[in-house]
Amino acid sequence: MRTEKYGLKVDDKLVEFVEANALPGIDISSDNFWKGLASIVNNLGPKNRELLQKRKELKQKIDGWHIENRGKQFDAANYKEFLKSIGYLVDEGADFEIETSNVDDEIANIAGPQLVVPITNSRFALNAANARFGSLYDSVYGTDVLGSISQSKSYDPARGAEVIAYAKNFLDETFPISGLSHADATNYLVKDGVLLVDGKKLKDTEQFAGFRGPENSPEGILLKNNNLHVELYFNKELPIGQADKAGIADVILESALSAIMDCEDSVAAVDAEDKILAYTNWLGLMKRDLTCSFTKAGKTLRRRLLPDRKYISPNGTQFQLKGRALMLVRNVGHLMTNPAILDSDGNEIGEGFMDAMFTVAIAMHDLDRKSGNSVTGSVYIVKPKMHGPEEVSFTDEIFTEVEKALGLPQYTVKIGIMDEERRTTVNLKECIRAAKHRVAFINTGFLDRTGDEIHTSMEAGPFLRKDEIKKQPWIAAYEDQNVDVGLACGLQGKAQIGKGMWAVPDNMADMMDQKISHPDSGANCAWVPSPTAATLHAIHYHKIDVFARQNAIQKSGRRASVDTILQFPVSQGQNWSNDEITREIENNAQGILGYVVRWVDQGIGCSKVPDINNVGLMEDRATCRISAQHIANWLHHGIVTPEEVMQILQRMAGVVDSQNANDPAYSPMSPNFTSISFQAACDLVFKGAIQPSGYTEPVLHARRLELKG
Repeated sequence: MRTEKYGLKVDDKLVEFVEANALPGIDISSDNFWKGLASIVNNLGPKNRELLQKRKELKQKIDGWHIENRGKQFDAANYKEFLKSIGYLVDEGADFEIETSNVDDEIANIAGPQLVVPITNSRFALNAANARFGSLYDSVYGTDVLGSISQSKSYDPARGAEVIAYAKNFLDETFPISGLSHADATNYLVKDGVLLVDGKKLKDTEQFAGFRGPENSPEGILLKNNNLHVELYFNKELPIGQADKAGIADVILESALSAIMDCEDSVAAVDAEDKILAYTNWLGLMKRDLTCSFTKAGKTLRRRLLPDRKYISPNGTQFQLKGRALMLVRNVGHLMTNPAILDSDGNEIGEGFMDAMFTVAIAMHDLDRKSGNSVTGSVYIVKPKMHGPEEVSFTDEIFTEVEKALGLPQYTVKIGIMDEERRTTVNLKECIRAAKHRVAFINTGFLDRTGDEIHTSMEAGPFLRKDEIKKQPWIAAYEDQNVDVGLACGLQGKAQIGKGMWAVPDNMADMMDQKISHPDSGANCAWVPSPTAATLHAIHYHKIDVFARQNAIQKSGRRASVDTILQFPVSQGQNWSNDEITREIENNAQGILGYVVRWVDQGIGCSKVPDINNVGLMEDRATCRISAQHIANWLHHGIVTPEEVMQILQRMAGVVDSQNANDPAYSPMSPNFTSISFQAACDLVFKGAIQPSGYTEPVLHARRLELKG
């Protein structure tokens, strides 16, 4: 059933949510809310459709150029001029710096890890929000950072000793004491505003930031390095082995500085019911009353948002540190529509309009709080899948209209530009200029970016295997340019420059070896898959002063050029063996099926999915997009036949079925291969070349709605 609101036909349950839950407590009437949304839909809907049509027209022109030049020696200069002639590549304007104001320190002045979680899962959302501080002892003890994972169900004193030694080494490197190792320390106390460890001072006494409890026997010592806090937690009643000689029972690291509550890639929200769940959880976070209960090890546990952390400064005054990550919310892109609301012609409205109006209105519950999510009165919206400056400018226009409708000052809403589409990458400076009053975040994402690379250049030829694509010059140039352009546009001290996800949540040892490259690249945040990973990744931001690294990068000048980025990674005469082709298709097919079957059948938008080698990988629509586009490309160029792909899909369906055999909610795809989820996977592959921008959403949404119906 639907209710008409200023020409919009709105699902009754969504109307009830807005009027009974979302609006009470903020100074917005129901009439003004629906009137504002209707105005945005009516005034901006046609422009949204025009922008999407332009995507199609540009794609057709690029396809035509590749077909016309097939078999010829590639002429990079000619290709670049062609892209300019059709408006795909725009001229860079004069240098400028962004003018974003009222930005929180977690965005502007502190570098550290960032979590991304599905907003539809209240437990995950609360875990992410509460991951501002995390236990180093737990994070090391329970992972493979020490070279193995403890198999003991009870406390292992030997492993505990290794964990303490690891933590002490971190403290010695980060907070050295003059003439003493933390491993040998027996007593920490505060005297006359100075931290004394066995009577000795820190080499840098300014690193002492505060304490809890009595000065001569503190319960906690707060240290600070590179704007990140570390607390030494004391419990002298614990036995040696679980605490050290000084009574340190844990080392607590400031970990996830920010967390993206995701309404997009990591969720499966296809109708009013799903959107209400997403908005309800966001509302609970903004009102700070979201809770969840779950059972673990036979015990019922209850989660809620953590309070701020209280300390005494060295000069004796009391102060607080925020106990929660700064929360951003990711809206959907310009493409998607949703049946929750229909326009006056009976068509689904743009889901991006819904997300903009709903998530900003809900965030207003927090804006007046003294210690709110944003202490500067800003709302942070991450906007994905924008193609070029026109679409960024359109996003800026949407939020200007939302602010007018909700009575907010212009530029209350800050936006994150996800640099994950090719037309955005090659025009990044102008994309940033288009939202120079709002930009608070840019980032790179290899998977979506590669998916768009394949789709845009589908006619250029067969793409390299996925592991080879990562080694090509364009990807390194893409990563470097994102930082270079961001710094040149004045993002330092005003916005985040981010890097992508570590996708193997069970492999923290490799993460500790490899992900330090992200702060070293000049990025002041990077995505991690869990609170544990956030605590471990935080160590990298103690090792590297990101803002000093950014200064060095700026002095060295631009490291990458658009010319390199435009070198699409197609094969150059490679002759893959049948085995190599089969393995590549098997790997892609298994990943697609493992993700899609959970998405369609269970509505799980992001999860740890075992790959073909049974290694758990974090999968979302970006990973599905690249795999589907890769097979579609090889089909298009005859590297593999439809019959061969179907045989592999059916074989891999059996593999995925066996991997999920212990899941009581799982519905097998084999041996009949008639399930809606299997058909969805087939659609993504066999119709991949004609999907808009190669996106997975249209297929997944249609098939999920079919199943729910």
